[in-house]
Amino acid sequence: MKRDIARRKHVELQSESGDQSNYQAHAKDSGVQSVDRAMLLIETLAEDDEGYRLTDLAIRTGLSRSTIHRLLITLERRRFVQFDRGQASWHIGAQSFAVGATFVRRRNFLTQVIPYLRKLRDQTRETVNLAVVDNGAMLVLTRLESREIMRSVTKVGGRVPMVASGLGKALLSTYTEEDVFAIIHREGMPRLTSRSIVRAGDLCKSLHDIRQRGYSVDYEEAQIGLRCVSAVIYDNCSEPLAAISVSGTASRVPDDRLPILGKLVQEVAIEITLALGGTIPVATGKNDESARNPRI
Repeated sequence: MKRDIARRKHVELQSESGDQSNYQAHAKDSGVQSVDRAMLLIETLAEDDEGYRLTDLAIRTGLSRSTIHRLLITLERRRFVQFDRGQASWHIGAQSFAVGATFVRRRNFLTQVIPYLRKLRDQTRETVNLAVVDNGAMLVLTRLESREIMRSVTKVGGRVPMVASGLGKALLSTYTEEDVFAIIHREGMPRLTSRSIVRAGDLCKSLHDIRQRGYSVDYEEAQIGLRCVSAVIYDNCSEPLAAISVSGTASRVPDDRLPILGKLVQEVAIEITLALGGTIPVATGKNDESARNPRI
């Protein structure tokens, strides 16, 4: 009997040790999962300036209302989100902006670029954008709005596929064909509108034309009714650093105005490049402009 008791105690000790180990692993996994879910909530709230109610967040994220509420309370305490009691809706908080602004501060060229963007906006009377490549998509760093009424497809901090935007195509025109196909393979060619380029061959032809002109055009490929003209800013190694664009409604940016806007955008992109200590690539052969290494 005593031997049975001793054996049972030994088994119980092993079980307790195993349970403790499992508990620690579970707690660790739960912690990671909570962080992931919290980030998902912040990203979802960033999608709409109007904010979301708890029920809407549950639908959009697939998380339970109780889980969402628990995470939001924690995020609210840290000021990453805020609650509008009048509308019963949740919004991005001031701390999210403070943390996100660090990314822009690291791009220390932004302050130097703003006067040139303002000049371009005043020259064209259209909205001007500055964007960089981020993981295969264009990330809008800043925008100077036109005084004309226009609803853009992206906002500051927004992302748009490279293949479906003037900004993205301008950058892609500096890449090798091999790198362009690698991006297509990884990111696909989404059909955002009926005018989106969805064939690799058509994209390559478009990039060839961009190299010849020195600027790209978005022919309502990202949003019907919106056109965009873009050019590349280069760093001190003649590598693409960013892209700027002028965007406006199709009625204000007709075909006959494209070359005029293209020339202005290209000139300002060159001015910014030189102001930042960059170097404009010198074409010594037909394929030189497409032989740049991408920054993705």
